[in-house]
Amino acid sequence: MTIRPITIHGEPVLHRRAAEVEAVDDTVRQLVQDMYETMDAAHGVGLAAPQIGVGLRIFTYTYADSGDAPSRGAFVNPTLRLIGRVSKTAPDPDEETEGCLSVPGYGFPLKRSDHVEITGLDEYGQLRRLEATGWFARIMQHEYDHLDGYLYVNRLDQKWARRWKKAMKKEGWTQEGNTWMPGIDPDPFGHGEPEDED
Repeated sequence: MTIRPITIHGEPVLHRRAAEVEAVDDTVRQLVQDMYETMDAAHGVGLAAPQIGVGLRIFTYTYADSGDAPSRGAFVNPTLRLIGRVSKTAPDPDEETEGCLSVPGYGFPLKRSDHVEITGLDEYGQLRRLEATGWFARIMQHEYDHLDGYLYVNRLDQKWARRWKKAMKKEGWTQEGNTWMPGIDPDPFGHGEPEDED
């Protein structure tokens, strides 16, 4: 298994629809293992193949509070169906803020459905289907969006989109070529760093 660099917002692979996987074979299984390794090193709850520069419809996730669903898994060529409606109220910054490994160090509030169904193949080519609610549903939508060329920051309402655009320009993420390496570069979200003492 290999930890791979994570692509940052300006990279073109993040902004186009990923291609269908034609065959679930050893190459795909190795890619999924690399994705698990990279996701874990980055302290992420999900990772889509475009985030490591691979334009294929694959994502991995890990989430302890996944209910009856496995707490860790992969989806190949998934389809997603919203069961719960997306509220039109303003997102709550305390309860609905998302982050993304391809937008390292930032978080912005976003409304999502609180109930989804996802169907696809696992890394062994077996059909799998699950329903997700709450934060787990948010993870599924976030990762699925990556496969269609969307980052969560593309879905922000006007107020938060303005703040994101300022941050993007400040960081230089309008251009391609930016990556960060989990386990080597400082963790952009501060995972594993010692807490400040009073």
